[in-house]
Amino acid sequence: MGSNTNNIVLGIVVITLVSWSAFVASTTAPGMAVVDCTTITALISACSSFVTYGVPDPVPGSPCCIAMTSLNSMADTSDNRRGVCWCLMDLITTYNPNATAIATLPGFCGVYLGFTIDPNTDCE
Repeated sequence: MGSNTNNIVLGIVVITLVSWSAFVASTTAPGMAVVDCTTITALISACSSFVTYGVPDPVPGSPCCIAMTSLNSMADTSDNRRGVCWCLMDLITTYNPNATAIATLPGFCGVYLGFTIDPNTDCE
C-alpha cells in the first residue's frame, strides 16, 4: 500500500514540475535565457559536504569552487543572475543547508554572484 502512495506522490511531483517548466517556458520573452535549476542543483552538489556540515572549506580549484565559477558564468545577465538566485533560494528552502556555510561559499571560492546566498535574499 505504501508503494502505491509513493507512486502517486511521485506522479504529482512530476506533473507539477512539468507544468512549472511549461509555464516558465511560456512566460519567457523570446531570446531571454532561461536558467536550468537542474543544472544548478548538479553544480552545487559538488559543495554538498560544505553546505551541509560546514567542512571542509572549499578552495579555488576544488570541484566546489569550479562549480561556483560555473554558476558565476551562468549569471552573466540580470535575468540569468535572478534565475540563478531563484534556483539557489529554492534549494535552500528544500534542503535547509548550513546557512553560514552556504553564505560564505562564494567568498571562499573568490566568486561574486551579485547577490548573497541567504534564505532572506530577494532575487528581484
